[in-house]
Amino acid sequence: MTMDKFQLRCSRCQKAMKFELKGRCACGGTLLVEYDLELAAHTLSPLNLKNRISSMWRYVELLPLTSEQSIVSLGEGWTPLIRLPRLERELNIRQLQVKREEQNPTGSFKARGFSSTISLLREYGIQRVAVPSNGNAASAMAAYAARAGMEAIVIVPQDCPGIIIEECKRYGAHTFQVHGLIHDAGAIIEKGKSEQGWFNAGTMREPGRIEGKKTMGLELAEQSDWKLPDVIVYPTGGGSGIVGLWKAFDELRQLGWLQGPLPRFVSVQETGCSPIVEAVQSGMHVTPTQEPVRSSPTGLRVPNPPDGDLIATILRQTSGTAIAVSSQEIAEARSRFGLEGISSSPEGAATLAGMAKLRESCWIGSHDSVVLFNTSHADKYLPWRPNPEPPVVHNYADLRTWLRPLSE
Repeated sequence: MTMDKFQLRCSRCQKAMKFELKGRCACGGTLLVEYDLELAAHTLSPLNLKNRISSMWRYVELLPLTSEQSIVSLGEGWTPLIRLPRLERELNIRQLQVKREEQNPTGSFKARGFSSTISLLREYGIQRVAVPSNGNAASAMAAYAARAGMEAIVIVPQDCPGIIIEECKRYGAHTFQVHGLIHDAGAIIEKGKSEQGWFNAGTMREPGRIEGKKTMGLELAEQSDWKLPDVIVYPTGGGSGIVGLWKAFDELRQLGWLQGPLPRFVSVQETGCSPIVEAVQSGMHVTPTQEPVRSSPTGLRVPNPPDGDLIATILRQTSGTAIAVSSQEIAEARSRFGLEGISSSPEGAATLAGMAKLRESCWIGSHDSVVLFNTSHADKYLPWRPNPEPPVVHNYADLRTWLRPLSE
């Protein structure tokens, strides 16, 4: 087929197809955006980046919009990458840096994904959007939908942090709590899709979210003068961040801006819900967590990742690994980050906890350079509940009593 500015290609069967708002191939693989990189290189180069906007949209040639007029932005991206010399000494490691994603709008890396997704939906004329979330995706989607003038519906677990719920309400989203976990929220949204006329913007339901997350990798490479670290440690729930980073480096290598192997990717999860860790350690496919979920109510708690096998494949291809850390280890790591002046979420602190365990086992060596991703700030997890609480729903029929179909 003739290559447009961008198209979709299946990560599993490698079939190419025309771009559309679709996240899955008929074979079950994830659809990723493939760009005409020769065309992109006409206007994109390391030299001309120096004069561009300090946001993720500096890489507009590598984001899937046909018109820059469609961009919905709150100033996301271009977050600091800072070195941690005291922890370098404590852990006896050559270089340790943290990418400070907590400085994004709405306080998390989710701003990147929803700037891209909401921009795409705007370009396609969509006005109503829904998302299941553990929290940060809900508040990010609510904010960007508000910015675009769209109606937003979010469903989060009952134990979602109250401050995040309040954020969603502040941005005008119809906010609900589900009696269950994120996949239960997703089932409700999918059930009501045709009757409610909303677009389901859940993880890997469309191509934009991964592309927005990809900009973390583009920035990391640029901020590191196009020399990547030996190891990247990333907190993993749904996994679109890992996929985005891997995709960013692959595209930069095709452009000729990077040399050598990719970093070794490390996926960190919390004990009590670690399907990626279990698959990587066993060498098997990723399967939904079978035991009752015991992990904390954070973005790490995803019992059934949308494409866990793609994440596991990336870890294996980069000679990486996956590791589970306990809630106590996460709490200790948050304190260590705090003494460095870093406000870290449990997800972000999990990267430091995982890295410390891998350094102790010598999987990470003293000669390595490592980048951790702090994906959200600590204050979103303060113990506080909104008043009044949003409605609790068990299924779509419950939600329908609160949110009537568009046709009525």
